[in-house]
Amino acid sequence: MTKEELKARIGGGLLSFPVTPFDRAGSLDEAAFKSHIAWLSGYDAAALFVAGGTGEFFSLTPAEVCRTTALAKQVCGDMPIIAGCGYGTRLAIEIAQGVEAAGADAILLLPHYLIGATQEGLAAHIKAVCDATSLGVIVYNRANSQLKASTLARLAETCPNLIGFKDGTGDIANVRQVCAQLGERLVYIGGMPTHEMYAEAYNGAGVSTYSSAVFNFVPELALDFYGALRAGDKARMERHLTEFFIPFCEIRDRAPGYAVSIVKAGLRLVGRDCGFVRSPLTDLTEAEHALLAPLLAAVTGQAAAA
Repeated sequence: MTKEELKARIGGGLLSFPVTPFDRAGSLDEAAFKSHIAWLSGYDAAALFVAGGTGEFFSLTPAEVCRTTALAKQVCGDMPIIAGCGYGTRLAIEIAQGVEAAGADAILLLPHYLIGATQEGLAAHIKAVCDATSLGVIVYNRANSQLKASTLARLAETCPNLIGFKDGTGDIANVRQVCAQLGERLVYIGGMPTHEMYAEAYNGAGVSTYSSAVFNFVPELALDFYGALRAGDKARMERHLTEFFIPFCEIRDRAPGYAVSIVKAGLRLVGRDCGFVRSPLTDLTEAEHALLAPLLAAVTGQAAAA
């Protein structure tokens, strides 16, 4: 698949980022991971982000990022696999080259570690990673790595393998400026937590697709919401928002880090357990599981797993 073909595929369908299963000792559960990727690959997603934010990239070693990429490629069929990448420049380069060797189709360059940076510093970091790999690179615009449209335009001129811009800031004005200034040069992806809550606003700004966390455990619902967005079916979107996404987010917002934890809780409740989160994240309490269970029962038509 050429980079232009990959851009077209990403921009034309729903995306998701699988969780990373851990066993009771906290180690990577390879069998559970392969099973989860195989299951998700059976649905009509455009691509999967392995070892992304919901995949707990921040809790994985570089070797685990590369290993999950290789495992995903073993079972994903023709589903493109976009691997997480990040941290400081040299470590990001090491990861980018490692996941390329493991068979990744592209990388998602997550924010660097901890410190703030100037636009010049961000540009140098991104260019160094782009120069170190032949893979297509998607920059994740959020937290301490927020690019101005002018910076992104300069990078697009000097980095032919820069193919995408994923936004998790909620700054619609900047997103609109980026989309308008760079046009078809990049593919644009929404990346807010539970992005379905923001999908209409981003769609209006020129962002045609997004990554869905709930695709992990209710893929049919995720795809139906995306289909409603593409069809302009506001009534169907409003129904899903009212009946599921808004109460889901109320549970998610009860504690920091629950944007990841609640996804693994959802998987447990639908009978596809992928283990628990690694520290410093914490899992939902039993009472919070009890709040989530009826939401899932309502949309799946099945009682929650014990």
